[in-house]
Amino acid sequence: MGLSIDMSKSMQALNTDHHQHELCPECAAVLHIRNGKQGPFWGCTNYPECNYLRPLHEKSEIKKVLAGSSCPLCEKELVLKQSRYGLFIGCSGYPDCLHTQQLSQQKEKTPEQSGISCPLCKKGQLIKRQSRYGKTFYACDNYPSCKYAVNDKPVNEFCPDCHWPIMVERKTASAFRIICPKKGCGYRSKPI
Repeated sequence: MGLSIDMSKSMQALNTDHHQHELCPECAAVLHIRNGKQGPFWGCTNYPECNYLRPLHEKSEIKKVLAGSSCPLCEKELVLKQSRYGLFIGCSGYPDCLHTQQLSQQKEKTPEQSGISCPLCKKGQLIKRQSRYGKTFYACDNYPSCKYAVNDKPVNEFCPDCHWPIMVERKTASAFRIICPKKGCGYRSKPI
């Protein structure tokens, strides 16, 4: 009960700031702050005739300014941003400039081959990839036919216990170890 009272007070405080008289770009009615299941947002007071809404806060956070780069539309600096879909490059002039591009457009398009055959399908090669959060992993280039992937760098050696065709190199608290990635094996080499 106390939380809803505090929330309504904070919503009233937000409504009394300088954005109170901002107008809807579609129908010129006043925008006000509404609360939905995904959080607060700006909504048109002319609802349901006008369905205009926009997020209260920019969802993507700036990770790094890309010095020496410029937006092709407005020539401001580009920045590396993180959204719920992963890393991307956008204009620092947002929301005036809406230019965005995928991170892969800045990097080379060919993934790094490890030269190690996939132990599951035995047809593909393990290649170095990045997750949407920027973590490195190694996966079969035969995806989606083969979904084999390991988080650590693969080593082209057979496991002495279970004879799995690859091992992985993992950094532990004390040193590097060669470990079998097959579930249920549990082989670990002595620290390197």
